[in-house]
Amino acid sequence: MGIKDQFQDKAQELAEKAKGAVGDRQDEASDRASQDPDEAQRAAQEQRDKFDRDYDA
Repeated sequence: MGIKDQFQDKAQELAEKAKGAVGDRQDEASDRASQDPDEAQRAAQEQRDKFDRDYDA
């Protein structure tokens, strides 16, 4: 396996991980939305911000 393949595999792995994290956060936000709309909106925004910080790192 060449270096190019290793980088492509790692990039694909990170992309899949990011998609999974977004899905988990959306599920969590959806659950919270059914409890309290204002709290859910704040929590969803926090999760998006956290994801953006983690993804940029």
